Amino acid sequence: MKDGTHVVLVNDNGNSAQDSISKFSNLLTSKDRDFLLSPTGAQVKVSNLEGKVVGLLFAANWYPPCRGFTQILVGIYEELKNSVPQFEIVYVSSDEDLDAFNSFYGNMPWLAVPFSDLETKKALNRKYDVEGIPCLIMLQPYDNKEDATIRDGVELIYRYGLQAYPFSKEKLEQLQMEDKEKRENQTLFNLLANHRRDYVLSHTGLKQVPVASLVGKTVGLYFSAEWCVPCAKFTPKLISVYQKIKHELAEKGEEDFEVVLVSSDRDQPSFNSYYSTMPWLALPFGDPEIKNLARHFNVQGIPWLVIIGPDGKTITVHGRNLINLYQENAYPFTNAKVEQLEKQLEEEAKGLPSLVYHEGHRHDLNLVSDGNGGGPFICCVCDEQGSSWAYQCLQCGYEVHPKCVRTVARDTVSVDR
Repeated sequence: MKDGTHVVLVNDNGNSAQDSISKFSNLLTSKDRDFLLSPTGAQVKVSNLEGKVVGLLFAANWYPPCRGFTQILVGIYEELKNSVPQFEIVYVSSDEDLDAFNSFYGNMPWLAVPFSDLETKKALNRKYDVEGIPCLIMLQPYDNKEDATIRDGVELIYRYGLQAYPFSKEKLEQLQMEDKEKRENQTLFNLLANHRRDYVLSHTGLKQVPVASLVGKTVGLYFSAEWCVPCAKFTPKLISVYQKIKHELAEKGEEDFEVVLVSSDRDQPSFNSYYSTMPWLALPFGDPEIKNLARHFNVQGIPWLVIIGPDGKTITVHGRNLINLYQENAYPFTNAKVEQLEKQLEEEAKGLPSLVYHEGHRHDLNLVSDGNGGGPFICCVCDEQGSSWAYQCLQCGYEVHPKCVRTVARDTVSVDR
C-alpha cells in the first residue's frame, strides 16, 4: 500500500496466504524457474496458485490408463473451473521425450511443470512416493500437514467425480458416510428407479418393465459395452449361464433371477446393436442412473457384474469371477453357496494328478492351491480369472484352470509358447 503498511491476507482458519505461496513455491519452483507452463505455452507464476486446491497429476502419454483417466479428468476440471476458480491441476510428466510430452499435454487444459525440469519432477515423485501412474495428489492451499494430503485422487475422481471437490479429508469422510448410509438403505427400487423413470427395458420391442416387478428376485447388474473387447468374450458366456439358470428355475416353477444391462455404449445405435444380442433387461441408453450406479459400486472396469439379493442388498460385486469359476452353479451367488462350491473343488482336487503335461506348454504343470503357491490368477487358456486350485508352471508362471488342462503324453507335447 502507499503508506507502506504490510497487509497479510488471512483465510478462515487463520492461515496467511503467504503459507499457500511458500508451500507451492517450495514444491513447484527451482532455482532457475518460478513459473509453470500453460496450454498456450505462456509462463504462469507459481504464486498464481495462492489459495487454490491443487492436484498434481503424474502421468505419461505412453501408458493407456493415463490417457483414459486424463479424458475423464479434463471433463471434471472444465466443469469445476467454470464455477470454482480456486482449483488447479499441474501436470508432472513421465513422458519419454519432448515430442511425447507436447503431444499429451496438448490435450490438457491445465498447467504443467516444464518437461526439461527433470529435478523438480524427480523430487515430486520422491516426496509423494509415486509408484504407479496415473496418480493424482490433491493438496490443500493452507494446510501443510502431510495427513491433509489426499493421495488417491484417481480413485476419488472415478468414484465421485465433481462431488469429491474440494478433495479434503473432511469431504472424503462425508462421502464415505453417505456411501455407508446408501448401502444400509439400499433397495433394488432406489438403485434402478428415479423420479423420472420407474421401469427398465425388456429385450422384446424395448417394452417397459416395472422395476417393482423385480423386487424379491436375485438381480445381476451387468456393466458392459459393445466397444469393450473383454465384454465381447464374457457376454456369450453370461448369456449361456443366464439361460441355464432360468431354465433350471422354470422347471421348479420359479422366476427368481434376472439380469439388467447397465450400458457404457457411446451412442444409441451401438446400444441397440449390442442389446439386441441379449435375452435380459436393460436401463435406457444414457440414463443418469448409469453413472450413479458405477460410482455406488465403484466399478473399476468392464465387464463388471454386481449381484443384488432378494432383499435389495449387495451379495457380491465379483459376479464375473463367480460365473467364470462356477458357471450356472454359482447361483444364487451367496457366501454360503460359494463356500459349498469351494469345498466341492477341494474334494475334486483330491482326485487330480499332482503333475500334468499340458498341450501347448513345454514344462511340467504342478497342481497348486491358495495355501501352497496358488491364489488369484488369469488362466492362460481361457484368459479368465481363477482362484483356489490351478495348474502352475514353476519355471515360467504359466497357469491354467484344472478344467482347461488338455493332458497329453510327455513325448507328444506340442509347444506353442
